Amino acid sequence: MSGPVVCVGETMAALAPDPVTPLDTADLLRIDIAGAESNVAMYLADHGVPARWVSALGADPFGRRIRERVAASGVDVSGVRTDPERPTGLLIKDPGRDATRVHYYRRGSAAAALGPELLRDGGLSDAGLVHVTGITPALSASCHALVEAVLAPDRPYRVSFDVNHRPALWSGTPAGTAATTLRALAGRADIVFVGLDEAQALWGADLKDPEAVRALLPGPGTLVVKDGSRSATAFVGPESYTVPALTTDVAEPVGAGDAFAAGFLAATRQGGGPVAALRLGHLTAVSALRVTADHGPLLPAARTAQLLAATDEEWATAVLAPGL
Repeated sequence: MSGPVVCVGETMAALAPDPVTPLDTADLLRIDIAGAESNVAMYLADHGVPARWVSALGADPFGRRIRERVAASGVDVSGVRTDPERPTGLLIKDPGRDATRVHYYRRGSAAAALGPELLRDGGLSDAGLVHVTGITPALSASCHALVEAVLAPDRPYRVSFDVNHRPALWSGTPAGTAATTLRALAGRADIVFVGLDEAQALWGADLKDPEAVRALLPGPGTLVVKDGSRSATAFVGPESYTVPALTTDVAEPVGAGDAFAAGFLAATRQGGGPVAALRLGHLTAVSALRVTADHGPLLPAARTAQLLAATDEEWATAVLAPGL
């Protein structure tokens, strides 16, 4: 897989209570950034994989902050354009006892105006792999057309697609639109990531296990089905591989799926087999689980190498306490 991994999609400014508390009792909000595709790009860069993020930002302080933050992570941001007329998107996190709700203010954002013309701007011309998610086609008709263009049959690069179903983004569309659209897009990608619970919500509760999801999505050469904190299964052609998730403290689950995808893609890019890719996916997800931001520091390199080389028994019983 020569050429950089190019991640295409919106990144927003993110406000979250600091310290963590429900939004209606918070006194202070911390400014951060949040975007599935830029998360993947930053974690890929952390793993030493050449990564480029392609998107659009407003000509505003939030846009400048996002561009600088992503670039500081070692990601190429030369494909990010500044829109002088549209703002940078914004989200606000509302932590609760059982989950974190997210309020989005992204309608009419700079990234929502992206379209197929992006492929003519040169940002994807040298890509070895293009990573997109199911968030982008929900943002606007032009964004949907962009993802369709990325998945063109005659594309010169491979495509990684994270289903990443966000129900709130599809709420204004006819019933079944998200399920039909995301299944069609996933079926045309080379590598697909989807959660088992996500697949059940989209395509039916009768999808009881990863094998049922594979039967529904036979097209991708590689399909990764994540089963929450339990395990992840990779289907590579006719073969399947399952690796249990690691035990660790969880500060917030937001961003863990992006981190997992980046770890899996990084190991694949570096020549690792499916088990190594699943393990590095889990290890990278831990980096996101242990922080309240979407992007956290990788585990120490020595600990990562130790766990990648561990026996199945050692892996299954590993506990990542704070500092390990």
